[in-house]
Amino acid sequence: MCGRYVMSRATGDLLAYYDATEAAGSAPGPSWNVAPTQNVPIVAEKLSEDVLERRLLTARWGLVPSWAKDVKLGSRLINARSETILEKPSFRKAAVKRRALVPAEGWFEWEKSPDGKKIPTYLHSETEDLLSLAGLYEFWPDPSLPEDDENKWLLSCTILTTTAQDSLGHIHDRAPLIVPRDLHADWLDPMTTSAADVQHLLDAIPEPVITPRIVSDRVNSVRNNGPELVEPA
Repeated sequence: MCGRYVMSRATGDLLAYYDATEAAGSAPGPSWNVAPTQNVPIVAEKLSEDVLERRLLTARWGLVPSWAKDVKLGSRLINARSETILEKPSFRKAAVKRRALVPAEGWFEWEKSPDGKKIPTYLHSETEDLLSLAGLYEFWPDPSLPEDDENKWLLSCTILTTTAQDSLGHIHDRAPLIVPRDLHADWLDPMTTSAADVQHLLDAIPEPVITPRIVSDRVNSVRNNGPELVEPA
């Protein structure tokens, strides 16, 4: 799964890295301990007058389907199993219409030691400055707000997971699905709308090379934040 991750890059850096044309929404600040239900940057594309526009948006982490009665459902949908997104009611519409990339520098997992303790581990790439986690996004209309309220529509997202590769399986059996840079355009393309084509995209994503690093247990608390959280323990 992916329950915490690191995203400390400035908006300008993300716009340049993803070749995005604009940033919309109030950008969240840098965080070395991003937690569910917090606001996070995501990258998405839309077709505007036959021109593809790639934008940097701000979304709440924890997908709230459009049909949800309460925003609280999002706290249970921070992750989506990539193997079943085309089947599950919570994700299947977004899978063919609203795919996104979630920028991250790395993520945290807690490995169980033989004595039952949980060892905080930071997983990252030694060759890539940024990882692009496969995501989905949705718009949810808040029933408590009038139609003309600027906060009527909540933008939320989820991070796709897959079976962890053998070298990381001992830490956790699931890991974020990471989209390599040469597949960014294919993953984001809003004109790819058939389940078969989306499945083809999922099948084409290769296993990444990820390095684990044991870090301080200070990351266990969401109240702690700062670059020291990713330093070796």
